[in-house]
Amino acid sequence: MTLDKKPMRDIVGRLVVTKEGKRLGFVKDINFETKTGELIQLILKDATPYARSLNLDVSADKEVTLPYNTIIAIGDFVVVSEEDLV
Repeated sequence: MTLDKKPMRDIVGRLVVTKEGKRLGFVKDINFETKTGELIQLILKDATPYARSLNLDVSADKEVTLPYNTIIAIGDFVVVSEEDLV
């Protein structure tokens, strides 16, 4: 499945939820491979206690990160698959 291209400014600040509707936090930034442009992960700000309980990767700045391949849809929210996170 491929996602429609969206400018980064359209994604940063959006609420991230699981497809079950559980809130994880807001998109703070996006990490990507500079040579290929491949998106690697989303960095969350204001990660919820639920997001922290999932044992997700944490950046050097202690920010929760989500693998980009867990994204199901981007609309009013960024929807991710919780099954793919664990």
